[in-house]
Amino acid sequence: MQFREMEQALVHPKEKRYYVLSVILSIIIYAAFILSIVGIPYLILLLFLSFLLHVMSMGYIRLNGVRLSERQFPEVYDRVRKLCDRMDIPVVPDIYVTQAGGVLNAFAARFLGRNMIVVYSDIFELIRTGEDELLEFVLAHELAHIRRRHVSKYILILPSRWIPFLGDAYSRACEYTCDRIAAFVTADPAAAERGLTMLAVGKNLYPKVNVDEYIHESEQNRGFLLWTAEKLSTHPPLPKRIAEVRRLTEQWSLQFPSWNQASSGQPAPSRL
Repeated sequence: MQFREMEQALVHPKEKRYYVLSVILSIIIYAAFILSIVGIPYLILLLFLSFLLHVMSMGYIRLNGVRLSERQFPEVYDRVRKLCDRMDIPVVPDIYVTQAGGVLNAFAARFLGRNMIVVYSDIFELIRTGEDELLEFVLAHELAHIRRRHVSKYILILPSRWIPFLGDAYSRACEYTCDRIAAFVTADPAAAERGLTMLAVGKNLYPKVNVDEYIHESEQNRGFLLWTAEKLSTHPPLPKRIAEVRRLTEQWSLQFPSWNQASSGQPAPSRL
């Protein structure tokens, strides 16, 4: 079962829906700026400021971060290359590790036409703890953003990000897609679940979390204010992301016995 054959099925249905809506509304907004004539300078200014802030941020990381290569953390770089091959990504993105004061995060970006992945050092340190499969899931998740061109589409749909709820809804759907892709290509749903739990409570506490109870408690959190908080967030709640991985794991295990065998470790995919 190849990734290329499964890719479209792995994309969350809402991603396609919100992307089409975002493109339509963004074109209308761009056209309104251009046709109004006086709006053109404001549009240029907004695009320039967005570009400038992005270049400054990514430039700082490229100047100060540690870039992975065959000579810099080669075992992780080699795993990234294998993930790229599996996900049909022709060019390995530039991967930088940077310190962020204990924040557990990673993100995909583009800098002057080149794809980038930035991994904060507290996640990258998993290579020292024997939990490198969690790092593999994180890397696969960010590679999925690149494979789906979520970053390169940003300028096209930028105006839709100004519309309350819509931009955040699209972003959340993209996160679900990347979780699904990462769980599939790593064939390690348990690592996906642990990795998402780690983002909730940190590297030291996540093994002690009762994930079933964590998901159950999340399902009890209802109300207008909580609903609003979720709908204005760029990422889905972590318990919902874990529940989605579990649901898909059950589905794939029934439909694709070979994937189920790989996910149970017989044989297991090579590690970092």
